[in-house]
Amino acid sequence: MRAQWFLGAVSICWMGFVSFANAEVKLPTIFSNSMVLQRDRTVPVWGWDNPGTEVTVSIGEASAKAKADATGKWTVQLPAMKAGGPYIVKVQGSSKVEFSDVLFGEVWLCSGQSNMEWTVNSSLNPKEETAAAKYPTIRHIKIPHVPADKPQTDVKSGSWQVCSPATAGNFTAVGYFFAVNLQKELNVPVGLIGSNWGGTRIEPWTNPEGFNSVPALSDISSKLATFPTKNDKGAINHQTPLALYNGMIAPLVPYAIRGALWYQGESNNGEGMLYYEKKKALINGWRKVWNDEVMPFYFVQLAPYDYNRAMVDGKPATSGLPGIWEAQTATLKIPYTGMAVTTDISNLKDIHPKNKQDVGKRLALWALANTYGKSDLVYSGPLYKSMKVSGDKIELEFNHVGGGLVSRDGKPLSFFTIAGEDKKFVDAKAVVVGKSIIVSAEGVTKPVSVRFGWHEEAEPNLSNKEGLPASPFRTDDWK
Repeated sequence: MRAQWFLGAVSICWMGFVSFANAEVKLPTIFSNSMVLQRDRTVPVWGWDNPGTEVTVSIGEASAKAKADATGKWTVQLPAMKAGGPYIVKVQGSSKVEFSDVLFGEVWLCSGQSNMEWTVNSSLNPKEETAAAKYPTIRHIKIPHVPADKPQTDVKSGSWQVCSPATAGNFTAVGYFFAVNLQKELNVPVGLIGSNWGGTRIEPWTNPEGFNSVPALSDISSKLATFPTKNDKGAINHQTPLALYNGMIAPLVPYAIRGALWYQGESNNGEGMLYYEKKKALINGWRKVWNDEVMPFYFVQLAPYDYNRAMVDGKPATSGLPGIWEAQTATLKIPYTGMAVTTDISNLKDIHPKNKQDVGKRLALWALANTYGKSDLVYSGPLYKSMKVSGDKIELEFNHVGGGLVSRDGKPLSFFTIAGEDKKFVDAKAVVVGKSIIVSAEGVTKPVSVRFGWHEEAEPNLSNKEGLPASPFRTDDWK
């Protein structure tokens, strides 16, 4: 018995010794060769080593030190650096790790469902676009699809890819075209973190801090301890709240980023203004864990699409898409957000419109104007501001009229409807008068409300002279 105890003790000591002898400094997958680090702000670098080990991280003439805590975790803060490179990042602990071809520039998280995951290869003119993708200071890393039952510290695979004709085809198209437009104006490196998954709802991307910040979501926040759980086969439903935050966002925190791009909502269609509450939770939660209350969050309004709904009273029934548009537009009330409208670049038979070039460009306009201070840009299409009833007409005012309101195709303004107190909407005539639009219809002598583009298949032609389309809206709140 004593011999067995002795051998066991020796074995334990030996295993501990082997663990110590083989200890090496490790960093999460988000750190790799060719990565882009955020310029002009303190950059956290973290990883693991033997408890108590002193770890030094250096880049250029800057360096920082930290000791691994009792769990082996260490974190250093590199000082802010200007855009540029390439640099070598050196990490010295129980072993040495080096990352080469490291740049400082602008880093953006690209998240959401399939329209964000959609690649350059699947977008318009893929051969021409990839052949022209000679932007070696644009970099991209794709995060693998992994749900998790608790926040993870790392992802299973991935590395930063340098943009070239050989690699750009697999980049997120929206992110890539955003980066191209950003770089042309800022002339700095751009890093894209592609953490996205087709068909996913918004709830799995949201963290507990986000859910807890929105009283309207108490039905979710009160049950967070039950989300997500593994089934009898050890699998996790990737659509359950927290699952993708745990597996695909938490491992990235606190990697320094400038902001987030978001393209999602198709899988939450039909929820109306509840989707606004969920977006509020997502934004609040991400800003909380990144400790950045002013983190930019720019998103894409869903494009018109024929959801092939059943017939009701002999007429095609619309989906809840206008309700999602309304929720997305309401999100602009949250500071430091922006919305790219896509009603003019849709495909009614394809939920994945291939024109991602303009989507990326429109997101870049929001960023350039509101994050990077380019004051000479018209960055949004017309957004409804107010209405005034004048006799049998309604006068509409807009923000972001730019050089003026116009019909994009030169035809009469389309998809305006008007209603009186009976709440029955009829097609309306709409004309531009100065910076306003006057709406009227025969038979409606006492108008009360106007709706614009209020149908899932509506592709209206109202825009500003800069070519940016107006967002769908309604002036009423009738159910």
